[in-house]
Amino acid sequence: MTTKAGVGTSHHHSPTMAGHEAAEKALRNADVSKPDFVFMFATIGYDQDSLLQAVREATGGAPVSGCSGDGTISGDDADESNFSVVVMVIASDELRWHNGLATGLGADSRAVGQQVAQSLSSDLSADAVGLFVFPDGTTALNVDHFFAGLEGNLSSDQFLPIWGGCSADNLALSQTYQYCDDEVVSDGVAYVLLSGAAQPAWAIGISYLPIGGERTVTRSKDNVIYKIDGKPALEVLQEYLPDSALADNWGRYILTYGLCFEAPSFMKNEEYILRAVMSVNKADGSVTVQTGVSEGTKVWFSSRDKETVAAELDRMAAQINQELGGDQPKLVLHFDCVARGKIMFRNQEKLANLRRLRQSLGPDAPWAGFYTYGEIGPVSNHNCYHTYTAVVLALS
Repeated sequence: MTTKAGVGTSHHHSPTMAGHEAAEKALRNADVSKPDFVFMFATIGYDQDSLLQAVREATGGAPVSGCSGDGTISGDDADESNFSVVVMVIASDELRWHNGLATGLGADSRAVGQQVAQSLSSDLSADAVGLFVFPDGTTALNVDHFFAGLEGNLSSDQFLPIWGGCSADNLALSQTYQYCDDEVVSDGVAYVLLSGAAQPAWAIGISYLPIGGERTVTRSKDNVIYKIDGKPALEVLQEYLPDSALADNWGRYILTYGLCFEAPSFMKNEEYILRAVMSVNKADGSVTVQTGVSEGTKVWFSSRDKETVAAELDRMAAQINQELGGDQPKLVLHFDCVARGKIMFRNQEKLANLRRLRQSLGPDAPWAGFYTYGEIGPVSNHNCYHTYTAVVLALS
């Protein structure tokens, strides 16, 4: 029983030529003529329908799943331009794939999670390996609700790991895209269930540190924080960022600063989890984050940290290698926060980090991914939404 995979990229500005070029390179690198499944991630300079159609034609109509990203990742390379596409093709007699698409995240993300669970009910079996999900990063404002709807309605008693990332649009924060076979949608989630004979191993690397003292949420509703320590939440942010235009131009800070919360008890090695502040409201002084926040919750103002990123790369590689038990990865999927790309690092630094991780983990493994608006990966049998992190999954 064998699994072959290959990765191809293109930066051609024509969506038809780019799709064909990336797919044909992937097929050559995998040494296959017709794959069983295809992952595709692309930036938004392209006409998305034309790009997807070209990939479908080049891969013989094989099933496709993926989304738009803030940039693409391919092995040692990463490109955050408007014209970049990465394609991974997989041919295997030991793996099975079931992909789908659901829309309506902005209106009711919990209902969308329920819809995905129902669509998977007939395909869940004892050899299910895990689920990939790619939600819209601009409309899935409370990913925890999506998880609640999904996991609360899965027809399996066994834990199903979920990996992926929220689709992105090169920081336009306007419209992202999700792919499934011939369809391109927005405000949706693309998903694919992987079953069969595969050993998954993954790690999650952080890149943030608390830089302020403990504060307490004193008024909130769902994912909107109105007051911290009895003061308007926006006023508290301005204690750390004394910018008179903060409320009018939060976009300049969204990828650098956020709020840390106490990590759940199942996260044995982490003290904090971070949530980005997605928007601020000058009228009522509130801030909106990507998860529900209860009154009485402890929070810390936090910032990205370069040194933490570098230290985490070695830990991630060691963790995955240990879980693989000496086996070499057959393929690697990599979902990295947009805040850890060119916004944090010069291009040479960014590529050096990628090489460092790949050399430690799988220098010859087909490797593909994208820069996200939020990462998804399990911690201690709990599926979690993350920000300012990297989720790296190896399959052997």
